[in-house]
Amino acid sequence: MRKVAILGSTGSIGTQALEIVRANGDIQVTALTAARNIEKLEAQIREFKPRLAAVWEKEAAEILRGRIADLGIPVYAGMEGMLAAAGETDAQIVVTAVVGMIGILPTLRAIQNGKDIALANKETLVTAGHLIMPLAEEKQVRILPVDSEHSAIFQALNGENRKEIANLWITASGGPFLGRTREELKTVRLEDALKHPNWVMGKKITIDSSTLVNKGLEVMEARWLFGVPMDRIRVVIQPKSIIHSMVEFLDGAVMAQLGTPDMKLPIQYALYYPERRPLSGRLDFWQLSEIAFAKPDTDTFKGLRLAYEAGRQEGTLPTVFNAANEWAVARFLEGKIGYLDIADRIEHMMMRHDNRKHPSLEEILETEKRTCECLDVWLAKKS
Repeated sequence: MRKVAILGSTGSIGTQALEIVRANGDIQVTALTAARNIEKLEAQIREFKPRLAAVWEKEAAEILRGRIADLGIPVYAGMEGMLAAAGETDAQIVVTAVVGMIGILPTLRAIQNGKDIALANKETLVTAGHLIMPLAEEKQVRILPVDSEHSAIFQALNGENRKEIANLWITASGGPFLGRTREELKTVRLEDALKHPNWVMGKKITIDSSTLVNKGLEVMEARWLFGVPMDRIRVVIQPKSIIHSMVEFLDGAVMAQLGTPDMKLPIQYALYYPERRPLSGRLDFWQLSEIAFAKPDTDTFKGLRLAYEAGRQEGTLPTVFNAANEWAVARFLEGKIGYLDIADRIEHMMMRHDNRKHPSLEEILETEKRTCECLDVWLAKKS
């Protein structure tokens, strides 16, 4: 019986992870956390009977305590709750499916407690990869990627010598605005940006996919996961999302992982690694007439270009990139800024930042705070 804690259980990745738990019947859920969706979290708690639960918002946590008082399951709040869930004694693997930099501290706690990580939180490695990966090696903890692209690379590298990697190729669908010009993007509406052509995801990651910022985050994450320099990690547009990513070796051979655009495959692979379990959904190669590729337009979608710049410089600059994007996407979702403002704000904050090399955790979190504060001032003046 595998024992799993799920951070972010009411989101897209979390709910699909629980579908896998339900379908297989040999995983025990030890902890569940959510930001504020206590209705869904209560239903999950009653079904899976974790040892503890946590809610980010304190008022919501208090309401949930009353609603599940009959179960005798403790409910924690805020970061204390996240850390309690991440360090839950019996858990063997922690699924980090929360969005944003709040995933850093719980991931560190889980690793320190010797738990494997099913990593779906890009921001953790983007901003603190230099802290996470050495600690995982020290504690002999496995970082098992859940993102479809990183899972594809992880699978393609099974049994291979990583010293023989020439390039990593991360595929991108191009999102809903593939082929659009910057002029055409000026009038993008929120509802259009949320219509991803292939994947069903949370709002934040869907917007990130439309701007190609998501690919930039994935490139920076891959640099830490696989120990490959930024300039040997390339992005290629593959609109049908059939090839999830590829590894090119020194001899010219390319190993690709193909599959339907279904996140359950990488989630299940991480939970049961190295075992493969049956899963519905198959490619029909007789119906698949072609697989097309294209080079990403980093002039129109400059978020990807800015990500490469941040990743090459390292230090606190990736934190600025990530924090500015998180802030800007949240404001776009609220209708307070335009679509093109997202990449423009990232660029502005990167240009004015005094980069610090090898930052401590405290410096990373302080950089995030300052970036958001500066952007709040900008928005107040703009309004």
